[in-house]
Amino acid sequence: MSNTSFPVDSVKPTNAHVLGSPQEIWQRQDWIIGLNNQILLERIQQRQQELQDVIERDRYPRVLLVQSDPLEFLAGLMAACLCDCPVFLGNPHWQRSEWRQVLHLVKPHVIWDSSQLPQLDIPEPTPAKPEEKGWILVPTGGSSGQVRFAIHAWATLAASVEGCQRHFFGDEWGAIHSCCWLPLYHVSGLMQFMRSLLSYGKLILLPRHCFSPTLSLTPDVAAFLDSQSEQPYPYFLSLVPTQLQRLLQQSDSRIQWLARFRTILVGGGPAWPALLQEARQHHLRLALTYGMTETAAQVATLDPDQFLLGAAHNGHVLPHAQIAIEDEQHQGVLAHQTGQVVIESTSLCKGYYPQLFVSDHKFFTDDLGYFNDQRELHIVGRLSRKIISGGENVFPEEIERLILGTGMVKDATIFGQPHPDWGQSITAVVVPAVDSFSLAALQVLLKTQLSPFKQPKQWHVLPRLPRNPQGKIDQSQLRKVLQAH
Repeated sequence: MSNTSFPVDSVKPTNAHVLGSPQEIWQRQDWIIGLNNQILLERIQQRQQELQDVIERDRYPRVLLVQSDPLEFLAGLMAACLCDCPVFLGNPHWQRSEWRQVLHLVKPHVIWDSSQLPQLDIPEPTPAKPEEKGWILVPTGGSSGQVRFAIHAWATLAASVEGCQRHFFGDEWGAIHSCCWLPLYHVSGLMQFMRSLLSYGKLILLPRHCFSPTLSLTPDVAAFLDSQSEQPYPYFLSLVPTQLQRLLQQSDSRIQWLARFRTILVGGGPAWPALLQEARQHHLRLALTYGMTETAAQVATLDPDQFLLGAAHNGHVLPHAQIAIEDEQHQGVLAHQTGQVVIESTSLCKGYYPQLFVSDHKFFTDDLGYFNDQRELHIVGRLSRKIISGGENVFPEEIERLILGTGMVKDATIFGQPHPDWGQSITAVVVPAVDSFSLAALQVLLKTQLSPFKQPKQWHVLPRLPRNPQGKIDQSQLRKVLQAH
């Protein structure tokens, strides 16, 4: 359990860690800051009635929820859960090719809101299977680039919430107050809503553009935060590394605001050493997390006190999960030995729609990592990103960390390209940190830190890397940029 101490909320269920069903908990009052709670409750009831009309014709109709407006998203989500209808969370920023995939896969009975979709033919819906009752389907991208939906349910999401509670509060019930700047259709945003809902905490919904240089917090959110006299804020703020970097590049007032949070959860991808060091210099209480859509967010988390002391790993495994490190023969390895990360968890999804996992006990991830002697998790790379060059295994994450650690660039990515002699050649794309950037100087510095077979053979210098809202590289867009470059 973390040593971080939080105030215990005075409003809680009678039995600690017994989390409510949607039917028991949906009418919570005045707990979301940033939208009108009464209008939300009314909108949930309206959406429920719309579904009841469809249910009379099609039992458990599939709902495709495509809403950028938080109130409409939450109303649709809760209405679907209350009616036990399978609900697919859609990304309003998907493009035409992605929408074709989704519509062909889902064949929805109901689309909220169809105005978000391009002009495409919507296939005739097929009857939902009985096992689809109550499914919550969260989008995720596979290695092939195809859109997939991880099959969750209220129980798997609640298990993730309970694991988070036990990690931070132990056996004492504690309200998880969340400050959300991430999209709600993404697992990292969705789980902030679920944590606050199920733990009887408060949820602050930050406008998407509230931290651009020319915009500020909405008056209701700003007034609420200003009213919080407690230092630091008893709130969990969740960010991806790119968001953290952008905030640190803004005014001192932004950094001071970040420093008021008791815990800043950072996940969605590895944070580079220079970024972590800058966060420590500003005394930001980062909790580096490890998790994914399939596990309903975090299954391991670093304690903020350890981070401030210099730790940069993913901390201890949360109580609702078990993590093993296995070799290629799926045998366990010793401490400090790198292998494939294998997860067992009560928050694990049931499969990828429409297929259920054969077994729901073990999930073989694409991640490589190891435990140290204190059972602290270190993630070092991904199997799918491995480059084989001249018969040698090269992991891009190692090279990226070294490049970013020089302080000469502010962003970087490494990937392999086909090569007739080497199998794959290593390509680097970097974004300079200063106008006086010298690629030659960077290459000379890396020669003293990397084996020759790990040295990038091709280099590209760009003003920025294309990243999605979660901070991950948009590979298709990067290819287009490099072709033009």
